[in-house]
Amino acid sequence: MIDQVTVAGSLAIIVLAVAYNGGMFVLSRRRTPLLDEPGKERTYVFMLACLNEEKVIGESLSRLLDLPLDDFLVLVVDDASDDETARIAAAAGASDPGRIHILSRTFPDARKGKGAALNAGLDWLAESELLAGKDPRDVVICVVDADGRLDRHAAAQVDPFFNDPEVGAVQVGVRMYNRHGRLLARLQDMEFVVYGEIFQGARRHIGSVGMGGNGQFMRLAALRSLTGRPWSDCLTEDLDLGVRLIASGWTNAYCGTAAVHQQAVLNLRLLLRQRSRWFQGHIQASRLAPLILREIPPRPAADLLYHLSSPALLLLTSLLPVSFALMLGDTAVASVQAGHSLMSVWWLPWFYVMTFGLAAAYAFVYRRREPVSRLHSLFLGHLYVIYGYIWFVSGWWAVGRLLTGRHTWLKTART
Repeated sequence: MIDQVTVAGSLAIIVLAVAYNGGMFVLSRRRTPLLDEPGKERTYVFMLACLNEEKVIGESLSRLLDLPLDDFLVLVVDDASDDETARIAAAAGASDPGRIHILSRTFPDARKGKGAALNAGLDWLAESELLAGKDPRDVVICVVDADGRLDRHAAAQVDPFFNDPEVGAVQVGVRMYNRHGRLLARLQDMEFVVYGEIFQGARRHIGSVGMGGNGQFMRLAALRSLTGRPWSDCLTEDLDLGVRLIASGWTNAYCGTAAVHQQAVLNLRLLLRQRSRWFQGHIQASRLAPLILREIPPRPAADLLYHLSSPALLLLTSLLPVSFALMLGDTAVASVQAGHSLMSVWWLPWFYVMTFGLAAAYAFVYRRREPVSRLHSLFLGHLYVIYGYIWFVSGWWAVGRLLTGRHTWLKTART
């Protein structure tokens, strides 16, 4: 009886996951009209929340200053760094006076999370009068991580989306700029490409595009329309913001023709810790469910609720390998007792389909964005499925932290 319940539950989770992922893949292949009309004259403000980013901030600022934009400024929010972050930022700004501005936060207000730092930056902009006389509908705030390197054409690709007055935010793709160095970095790059091309690509047609922590462009008027502070204290403040924008009547768009490139984590332990932080933030975001049910139309609401339920589904999925091993053990014992051969391999095709069924789709999507051979992409697709098991470890780590009342995290160090 227990085996039957286990198998039935396992199959239900598999069917749900395959149906959802398959449906999103098909939907993401639907053509989206190209935006070939130029944007308006808009002001771009690039905000970087920084805590001890001396290893990467100089290169990121250099690339921002090199963007082909006329009306833009950069705001570095230094969240009480105790390294050379502020000095390097000031030195970068010396080459273009008035373009780079630095907000230095101090204790006790500092180091209360990325959301708090970004909110402080937005307050500082309002008080500084740097945007005085500008229509908030034509001011775009772009959040870039300290290690973020925007494509030179990113703003040009994003700008036409804001010609639609209902668009409040645009998310670009995310890539790993050190993906060529190590396999772990390559798999992280594949992870973000798959998420952007399949899930964000499909959500363009559903109306549930999410915001990422890096490379998010937001209309200032949209941020000001939100109740309370734009960014929450949630560990995944970007997910929180995206949902609240949709609930406030704005449209989130996804621009897959541009990307922000960030640094992949090269240490498995640090990667598990980073994903545990994201997982814990995702659990915190479940508090948005009543808002989604109350304010968002049924179709995008259904997708967002499924997205918010993914931590619970993932934890249940982590039990499937154990269930499968128990089932094989029971089958082997029953075969011996019945005098049958143990050499039967009837379960191998089923095991392969259940485990690696989506590897070809992942390989197809990744090869469209990265110049790798067909064989290499298939190899990466299968490795990517195995790589996904890190979420099982990270998920249970996050649950352990929640049960013990721990909610703060050390940020991932750059290399």
